[in-house]
Amino acid sequence: MSSNFSTLPTKRHLSLYFLFLIPLLFTAGLFTACGMSDSDQSNLPAMTQDAGLQTPAPLPSKSHLRAFTTVQNLAEADFAPTAPQDIPRNTLTDLSVPTYVTKVEDTYFIVDCYHDQVIYHDNLTDPLTDWQILTDKIDKGHTLASDGTVYLVDDTEGNRVLVFEKKEGVFYHTQTLDEVGNRPHYIVYDAPTDTFYVWSSMNGEMYLCRHDPGSPQMYLTQICAVDALKETYVRSFTIDGDDIYFVSGIPGTPAIIQADLSTFAVQKTYPVPDVIAGMVQLTFAEGNCYITVSTDINGSQDYATIIRTKDLKDLADGNYEDIYSNFVGGGTPYYITMIDNSYYLTEHRIPGHAVWKFDITEDGVENVKSLY
Repeated sequence: MSSNFSTLPTKRHLSLYFLFLIPLLFTAGLFTACGMSDSDQSNLPAMTQDAGLQTPAPLPSKSHLRAFTTVQNLAEADFAPTAPQDIPRNTLTDLSVPTYVTKVEDTYFIVDCYHDQVIYHDNLTDPLTDWQILTDKIDKGHTLASDGTVYLVDDTEGNRVLVFEKKEGVFYHTQTLDEVGNRPHYIVYDAPTDTFYVWSSMNGEMYLCRHDPGSPQMYLTQICAVDALKETYVRSFTIDGDDIYFVSGIPGTPAIIQADLSTFAVQKTYPVPDVIAGMVQLTFAEGNCYITVSTDINGSQDYATIIRTKDLKDLADGNYEDIYSNFVGGGTPYYITMIDNSYYLTEHRIPGHAVWKFDITEDGVENVKSLY
């Protein structure tokens, strides 16, 4: 969340399997590397040529660093209702520092960070007390991601990822991955690579997780590092085609880093002014770049805002537009997500304005509405 979080001691995961680091190229003095098992081919095309024949690439179960731990007895899991009517409802009438809103199939999810829970419902208009609890066994979780088969939730202060599966209308905690870097903070499922990307926010490590087709069993298949970010609190990343972008945090050099998604080799660096150094997230929409900002380089939330620019190269010269006036302003905007062609913003520090819905067109931000 904000820069007031204390930095926990860095945890380096040592694989139970043979692991080596592949040196990658230097760009602007920055270095990246991915750790992978000997036979890992997961970033290669799905089919490889062999003597004129196409051969499927190895499945995660054949090429991984470690498997997620399976919850053996669902009846004894952290959170295991046995029927839809037994699922506890959210008793809280407000949200405390919500961080993420998403929708999977016909279900909406809100990560209620400071209430240490994830809640879900079939609409965004009913009172929060009509929502049900997916889990309340996390400590300052930030995001949820799903491919329709499994649902991954980061337990940020617990340095772990929880996996849920939906069975007959009930969500069960079925798997856990422990020792996920230092404060895993952001999870994205990327369909083109069929991969869950789990970001360790305090030490510049990305955990790549996958499962075999037709099986929910999750595997950790790679750990990639962006060395330039290992001492910086970085709140998110943005996948755009074959590229991945990292916004800067603090302390560290104020910049947005563009890297190759398959290798994590840094391609470009876009400097930013100190006043927007504590960025939260970068969103590309309608030919513009939208950036939520939590703090300046000194960690002050007085500089929290939302900005828009045509080109990331313009940021260094301060050539951007502050658009926070489209909302109430004065709070701290956090993550933006897109659901059914509309956008949703989480925000904190302003009571009663924790989740916003809005549209982005070529003309800018329109139809702004406060939901919760």
